[in-house]
Amino acid sequence: MKKTILTLLCGSLLMACTETYRPAYHHTPEQNWMNDPNGMFYDDVNQVWHLYFQYNPYATTWGNMTWAHSTSTDLIHWTHHPNAIMPDSLGTIFSGSAVIDKKNTAGFGENAVVAIFTYAEKMGQMQAIAYSNDGGYTFTKYEGNPVLTADIKDFRDPKVFWNEATNQWNLVLAAGQEVRFYSSPNLKEWTYLSSFGEGYGNHNGVWECPDLIQLPVRNSDEKKWVLIVNINPGGPFGGSATQYFVGEWDGAHFTTDQTQTLWMDCGKDHYATVSFHNAPNHRNVVLAWMSNWQYAEETPTKKFRSANSLPREINLFVDNQNQYRLGIYPSPEVLAIPTEPSSELAPLAKIEVSVTRGNQPAVISLSNDNGEQVIMMYDFDKNTFSFDRTHSGVGGFAREFPSITTTDLMVDAQQYKLLIFIDRCSIEVFDADGHWAMTNLVFPTKPYNEVKTNGCKAELYKIGK
Repeated sequence: MKKTILTLLCGSLLMACTETYRPAYHHTPEQNWMNDPNGMFYDDVNQVWHLYFQYNPYATTWGNMTWAHSTSTDLIHWTHHPNAIMPDSLGTIFSGSAVIDKKNTAGFGENAVVAIFTYAEKMGQMQAIAYSNDGGYTFTKYEGNPVLTADIKDFRDPKVFWNEATNQWNLVLAAGQEVRFYSSPNLKEWTYLSSFGEGYGNHNGVWECPDLIQLPVRNSDEKKWVLIVNINPGGPFGGSATQYFVGEWDGAHFTTDQTQTLWMDCGKDHYATVSFHNAPNHRNVVLAWMSNWQYAEETPTKKFRSANSLPREINLFVDNQNQYRLGIYPSPEVLAIPTEPSSELAPLAKIEVSVTRGNQPAVISLSNDNGEQVIMMYDFDKNTFSFDRTHSGVGGFAREFPSITTTDLMVDAQQYKLLIFIDRCSIEVFDADGHWAMTNLVFPTKPYNEVKTNGCKAELYKIGK
C-alpha cells in the first residue's frame, strides 16, 4: 500500500514537502496530472473516506484518463492506493460517482461498492458500471457494459443517489448544455425521466459534473434541493466554475424559480465540485478540483499538477435579497487541524480576520520580501469583497492567471469575520458565517511572510505541529 507524499516525506504538516508549491494539507496526487474528483463515498463500517480522481498515469498534462484512488480517515491526511479503474477497449475512464449498494439491488453482493462512470472514445461517450466487493479498493467491470448511451457527443459525469421516496436509484448527468435525469431499480437498466437547463443559468460553455442534493435551510425546518452544475468555460472570472440552482425535485423533475446565475465559489480555482455519498451524521460534504481549465496544464509545479480544495460543508440560507443561497463552511476536520498563534505569517497558515463596517474599505494584504502581494478588500460602498492576485508572484505562464475576483457580501451586517487558509500555492477565503467562499491559486517566488491590515484586525496561526 502506497503512502502519501505527506506521510513519506513530511512527517508532519510543518515539515513541508521538497517541492516548492506542493500543498501540505490538501490532497494531491503523488505525481502526474489530476483533475475532477470522482466516486467519493464514506465507508461507515471502517470510517474511511474514499476519493477517486481523474488521473493521467504517464504525464503532468491531461490524457489517458484513469480513476486513481486515495483514502483518508480525517479528510486531511491521504493514503494513495493502486489505480482503481483503468481504460480498456471501450474507452478511457471519465468522471462519475460511486454508491454503496446496501440492498444489493444490482446483484453484486450486499454492500458492494458500485461505480458508475463515463467511457470516452472517439465516437462518443457512454455510461458503464464496475463493482467492488472489497470496500472500493479493486473493481470488476460489469460484463453488460455500457448501461446507458445517447446520440449526443457530450454525455458524461453520472452522479447517482438513492431515492427513498420512489425506492429507486436516480441518476443525473451532463448532456451538452443541459442535465438529464434517469431512474433505475438496479443500477443496470435506466429509464429517462426529464431534462433541465434551457433558459436557466450560464450557457457559455459545456455543462459538466452535475450533482443533485437535498439541503436544510438554516434557522428553519425547510429543505430545498440544489442542482450543482459545473461549466467550462463560462465562469464569472473566465474559464471553469461551479454554478448551482435551488429548487424542488419530485423524483422525476427538477424545477426552480431562480432567475439569476449563482456561483458556488467566487474565485477562479474551484471546479468539478461534487458531494460524498454516505457521509456520516447526515453531513453534506463537497470537494472540488482546485484549478482552472484556462491554465491548469501550465501551472509552475513539476512532479505533480493540481490539488483538491479543502473539504466543505454546505447548507442553504436566505440572503439580503430574500433569495436562497448556498452556505459554505470549512469542514470540521479542517477546523481541527493543529494550529498555534504566530507573530508572523507562515507558509502554512490560518488567518482570522475581524471587520467592522465603516466608511472606508477594509484591506488585508499578504506580501513577501520580493515585493509580491495579494490584496483582499471589503468595499462597503459596493458591498463586495475582492481578491487581487495580479502581483501575487509567478503568473506569466498564462495571460488569464493575473486576476481580481469579487463577491457580493450576501448579507448586511456591522461585523464580518473571515477565515483564510494558506497552503503554499493556494489561498481559500471563507466568510466565517458561511455566506460565501473564494478559492485562488498563487505562486509566490518566496512564501508570503507579512500581513498588513487597514480597517480590520487579523490574528495569525501557524498550521501544523
